[in-house]
Amino acid sequence: MDVLRSAGIKTEEFLTDGVGSATVCAKQAIAAGCDAVIACGGDGTVHEVVQSLVGTNVALGVIPLGTANALASNLGLIGTPAKVTRQLLGATPRRLPVGQIHYNDNTGKPDSRYFVVAAGVGADALLMSRMDAGRKRRLGYILYLMEAFRIWATDPFPLFQAAFTKNGHDSARVAEVSQLLAVRVRSFGGVLRELAPGATLHNGKLNLLAFKTSNRLRYLSFLLAVIAGRHKFLGDIELWDATSVECKPRNGSTAPIFVEADGEVLGSLPVRLEVVPDALTVLIPDGANP
Repeated sequence: MDVLRSAGIKTEEFLTDGVGSATVCAKQAIAAGCDAVIACGGDGTVHEVVQSLVGTNVALGVIPLGTANALASNLGLIGTPAKVTRQLLGATPRRLPVGQIHYNDNTGKPDSRYFVVAAGVGADALLMSRMDAGRKRRLGYILYLMEAFRIWATDPFPLFQAAFTKNGHDSARVAEVSQLLAVRVRSFGGVLRELAPGATLHNGKLNLLAFKTSNRLRYLSFLLAVIAGRHKFLGDIELWDATSVECKPRNGSTAPIFVEADGEVLGSLPVRLEVVPDALTVLIPDGANP
């Protein structure tokens, strides 16, 4: 706040106090006439703020203060809050597309969310459902690794149906998958790094990582290849370029399939994923290539 005020910028502080409050705070900032909202937190806080900013001309800024800060890292916003704030002062507002996920919430009611980092159906959403807030604060990134190993060792990786189109005119291609991840950033950081080559915040299509297998050894071999930076997409693990994708349970299947966006667990199948063009203004520092 001191850095912004010393630069002659009028500021107002909004404090979050629980799940969903960042969305409310962003709405209040818009109503107050703010031309930018700076989300101070992790990707979950950013996700909540984005829900209010999409479709407006109010710009999004990010100061990374969370366990996972994938969006901030891709924007080149790394360092102390004061350092990052100074970067934001010289940033350029740019209009970007965002992802949108349609799903059923925990009560079975249809709902939708926008996402900027990634949205997933299957094992990764199950992982996010295991992220206890208190343990995450204590253990940080280590908790992700611990729970990922536990899921790998115990989860049956149930299959569900995914139908995707490469453009709005083609007929849908249908496949059975156990994991589908729509990626919107170049890098997740940590061990995952560049998980989906070609994914960027500027992309007007979906980069979809699809696991057409329930074999846990195949999952492990792919993850080890990712860590080594040598992963390839062939056979039962593919990278799809699509305009939209719809997911639903297999016929007769009762296995619960979780859904997440930007690390926030949302609900369950059925799901539709797409990209909304020209949706969000983001403050991007000079030299960043998100």
